Amino acid sequence: MAIDARATRRKGRSISVSEDIGSDANAHQDGQWDDHYWWSADGVRLHARIYPGPAAAADAPPLLCMPGLARNARDFEALAPHVARSRKTIVVEFRGRGDSAYAKDPMTYVPLTYVQDVVALLDELAIPRIATIGTSLGGLVSMFLAASLPDRIVGAVLNDVGPELEKAGLDRIRDYIGVGGSQPTWMHAARAYAELNGAIYPAYGIHDWLRLTKRTHRLTPEGRVIADYDKQIAAPLRLAGDAAGIDLWPAFRAFGDSPVLILRGRLSDILAKPAAAKMAAELPRARLVEVAGVGHAPTMDEPDALVAIDAWLAELPAQ
Repeated sequence: MAIDARATRRKGRSISVSEDIGSDANAHQDGQWDDHYWWSADGVRLHARIYPGPAAAADAPPLLCMPGLARNARDFEALAPHVARSRKTIVVEFRGRGDSAYAKDPMTYVPLTYVQDVVALLDELAIPRIATIGTSLGGLVSMFLAASLPDRIVGAVLNDVGPELEKAGLDRIRDYIGVGGSQPTWMHAARAYAELNGAIYPAYGIHDWLRLTKRTHRLTPEGRVIADYDKQIAAPLRLAGDAAGIDLWPAFRAFGDSPVLILRGRLSDILAKPAAAKMAAELPRARLVEVAGVGHAPTMDEPDALVAIDAWLAELPAQ
């Protein structure tokens, strides 16, 4: 039986930022989203969460949220309800992550394919213009979207990513992506995740690690806890080698005079402070905000990040 890729599937509820940090808990529609599925050009069934946003902002360009390399829609479970108070918000899951299907060809796990997948979604939903919020890989996809479709991008948040990336951080990611087995319980998984990423979030306690682990892992039918992505996403990385020679500055400059927020984890080993400062100086409406006490990458529910994102939202066009 054919699946209608345009149909929404079920409703869910995410944790709002306000609940997470203990302030006003009245997120739009209590954090409700619709699950939406669409097809890629090469036949991969893909998934997104769609938060409807307020009726008063129906004509505003929606927000398109894109997660990092090994992440999924749950990366935005706190931020998405918060920003959806202002406008419609779409959180995509790249192929091979979360509820999106795994690709048959692992060599399609590359940014240009993700761009094509996202454009297929925007065309299907008849969305002419968007603002993007992208973490790491999601930010790279955002830059490529700006380069290929500059008239459709009205603003961007680049979360700990830019046109210059540190080799040491990239090597660290290559070392762990696609590696690792399963854990018998969520607590075991959280402790293992903390051991791997403790330098990134040095102030985290076990409850923070449990929350982050449940955003990034899933239960197998056998009751084991595993990372929620296709391990083959690492295949292109193994072949990529040193990407330092690729000039991504033209893609970054394609944002033009749109408002661009550059978030940098103060402990980041991916986006160096000089590179972030250069980005902020390169575009007329770019702004750099450092998030204290975290590395790559901020979860964007930190108070510093929220204040910066709210200010960026206020700069976006209303129509």
